[in-house]
Amino acid sequence: MKLDIDACIERLYAGHALSEWEVTKVCELLQELLCDEPNVVSIPAPVTVVGDVHGQFHDLVEIFAIGGRVPSTNYLFLGDYVDRGQHSVETISLLACLKLRHKARIHLLRGNHESRNITRTYGFYAECHAKYGSACVWRAFTDVFDCLALAVIIDDSIFCVHGGLSPSITHVDQLRVLDRFGEIPHEGAVADLVWSDPDGDVTGFARSQRGAGYTFGARVVDRFLHTNGMAHILRAHQLCMEGFLVLFNDRLSTVWSAPNYCYRCGNVASILHVDP
Repeated sequence: MKLDIDACIERLYAGHALSEWEVTKVCELLQELLCDEPNVVSIPAPVTVVGDVHGQFHDLVEIFAIGGRVPSTNYLFLGDYVDRGQHSVETISLLACLKLRHKARIHLLRGNHESRNITRTYGFYAECHAKYGSACVWRAFTDVFDCLALAVIIDDSIFCVHGGLSPSITHVDQLRVLDRFGEIPHEGAVADLVWSDPDGDVTGFARSQRGAGYTFGARVVDRFLHTNGMAHILRAHQLCMEGFLVLFNDRLSTVWSAPNYCYRCGNVASILHVDP
């Protein structure tokens, strides 16, 4: 049987989940594609950047209605595709199919929720089991998560990551040689990239109350950008009631793309368009 990726995309847009065989095949092909990508992917503008979506599938469809569908619009997703929301399976399935069909038009980074440990606790594992009757689909997707890139650089000037910076990383070249394949570790540079947060009350690094990663301040951001010849850091990971937050004299932005997070927070959401 041959996978019809275009038919899969249209069914997903209509809100219909794929069969277990289709998901397994999509994940198999996507793993091959992602394993060929570097840890740090360089892309040109224009691109529309999307923060956490957390299984809010209908809001993802609305994002494409507002920003344009792939491939007419280029997209960068900053991670946290699953958990919390009720439709993580459909959300990650659509993004996976779009990546397979238009690999140069959509890029997917790894967030802290693209993890076996986290998805067992926050909903994705249970959802996969409820919709497919086993953990096979969950295993297929978590194998894909192991291959997602860690960072994207837009036009050599905007550093994009899910969470934030790491005291172990001063230069982007250090990211390029990390072994990213596998479960997110409890500590170290990979964990920091997906777990860390900016904090206007500190200047350097401080331990995060999340229990993983760090908080970091303006001095850390300025040093990282200067060392790497860049102008801005773009990240997600933190709920913003207004949908976005700009810190450190417009040197760092957080974008959050799940409106009314967990169907109760009352926040608005945003997407961010980067022009050439």
